[in-house]
Amino acid sequence: MKNKFQVISPIDNHVYVELPQHDRYEIDAVLHHASEAQKEWKNTRIETRIQFIKDFAEKLAANSERISEELSWQMGRPIAYSPFEVKGAVERTLGMADQACDALANVKVAEKQGFNRFIKREALGIIFVIPAWNYPYLIAVNSIVPALLAGNAVVLRHSAQTPLVAERFFDAFREAGLPEGLFQYLHLDHGDTAKVIQDPRVQFVAFTGSVKGGYEIQKVTQERFIGVGLELGGKDSAYVRNDAPFEFTVENLVDGAFFNSGQSCCGIERIYVHESRYAKFVEAFVALTKKYRLGNPMNQETTLGPLAKRSGAVFLNKQIEHAVLAGAQTLIDPSLFPETDVSENYCAPQVLIDVDHAMPFMMEESFGPAVGIMKVKDDAEAIRLMNDSPYGLTASIWTENAELAVAIGDQINTGTWFMNRCDYLDPYLAWVGVKDSGRGCTLSKVGFEQLTRPKSFHLRVEI
Repeated sequence: MKNKFQVISPIDNHVYVELPQHDRYEIDAVLHHASEAQKEWKNTRIETRIQFIKDFAEKLAANSERISEELSWQMGRPIAYSPFEVKGAVERTLGMADQACDALANVKVAEKQGFNRFIKREALGIIFVIPAWNYPYLIAVNSIVPALLAGNAVVLRHSAQTPLVAERFFDAFREAGLPEGLFQYLHLDHGDTAKVIQDPRVQFVAFTGSVKGGYEIQKVTQERFIGVGLELGGKDSAYVRNDAPFEFTVENLVDGAFFNSGQSCCGIERIYVHESRYAKFVEAFVALTKKYRLGNPMNQETTLGPLAKRSGAVFLNKQIEHAVLAGAQTLIDPSLFPETDVSENYCAPQVLIDVDHAMPFMMEESFGPAVGIMKVKDDAEAIRLMNDSPYGLTASIWTENAELAVAIGDQINTGTWFMNRCDYLDPYLAWVGVKDSGRGCTLSKVGFEQLTRPKSFHLRVEI
């Protein structure tokens, strides 16, 4: 009898779906089918591949209503917001398709009499994609779409919290007419996931998850010469200068901190405010936070849902308790959000002041609806504190001075630097982390590079 696993909905802790895990025979069949299908796919014209991807995006969009409802039940996002992830996944897919021809074109080198020389970008083979549950469609397309466009086959092992995402991807590719075997999924436990990574037919692993998970993936791959992309955690910061557009800044940073209940690797978890704006900013930030509505995410009026995992809620509450014992002050009364009594998954949004970097709350990823706000005296102090982190995914500055924003951005050790924006991925810009935020790159033309290998052609045409 096959092993099964259950998806426990964070909304009310009932078993939302129970699915069988794939066994070793099915794993072997999937990898064999992918390997055979990829042999022909890699020689398929790029224009044909692009059209399949565009058709896939259309089919995904057409199924938005079903996808959105399943998404909310699986990971707790308010149903009012779930359709935006489907829309974002479609837009990101089309953006990558738009860049594919340029990204995958042969690299020309200097002309040399009697020779034809160029570098071709060759597909790797089978790409094994292991995405996270918090943005299960958006994260997955970052690797799936460019991998297929580049001529690879893809095997997806999605999170056990959001396994239906893998099945909806499969449905959309099938309806788009993608040749069989090029996109497949596997429901696996950790042990079988490691075995797939170690299989010689797999040529690249794209993982999104925790730092701990990234180290585990790295250990599994260390005996093989294959590429690994690691998109890990963040403790992303924002600096509010004295010339920040005030109301716009408050509104966007509240959203950046609490959207998706703070369950975002690039969500805002640290805010540094110039001392001249600090008191006013904190007051406005707290006032807007209190307008959130925590509750059942299947209700349209809900703006803050439960955390997907109870363990995440427990961890966040311990972080906050430790910070308070160390001198921090919480500014939100949890009684304003009585839904916290429904289950431990429901966490009231929280704003902390009187925090410092000696507190784990300001150094470790929280991954929940809580943010710390600190006062700074100038740009130099803000830069020092923003860089004082084991993570380096994104950071943002809020100012009217674009020239200064670039100058400060050059001093911030992150993969992405925003001005007057946060918590956003642009398919035309590289998505990359430094330090414990991972390695490798997705999105943009640069993102195709890790999913291909350069092959040089050196042809003597005159003898």
